[in-house]
Amino acid sequence: MTDGSTRRTMLTTGTAALAATCVGCGNNNGNGSSTSSETPTSSGTPASTASPTAGSSASGSASAATGQALAQTSDIPEGGGTIFKDQKIVVTQPAKGEFKAFSAICTHEGCTVSQVADGTIDCPCHGSKFHIADGSVAHGPATRPLPAESITVSGNSITMG
Repeated sequence: MTDGSTRRTMLTTGTAALAATCVGCGNNNGNGSSTSSETPTSSGTPASTASPTAGSSASGSASAATGQALAQTSDIPEGGGTIFKDQKIVVTQPAKGEFKAFSAICTHEGCTVSQVADGTIDCPCHGSKFHIADGSVAHGPATRPLPAESITVSGNSITMG
């Protein structure tokens, strides 16, 4: 540190490098391999065959492309849900005909949730679980609910926004 750099500068630089290295850490299933854009339901079968449209965001943020088609209502299981990893959104159907959407990013440490099962949205990193009806914490270590996302249900179609 004789070249005039301070401890704070060194820590800031190291933190920025670490953050840059972790970009995309939530895009794997813990063993280094990529996962698909949809997650199986509690029955083990894919809940949706919907795919992102050409207008989807390259960053995959949930606020991308308002009006982007996500799925058909029949693709979201009653009492369950589907995770759209590319859009970082979870669409649930807590009761017949009632559709909710939440961020797919766990509020504990930012991991992407991995499944919807037994009435909860589950994070693989530390075991946090969130209720499918309102995104509230069912089991920690997370202490904050999943933020709600905006979707529109029109007829049989579910779209962003």
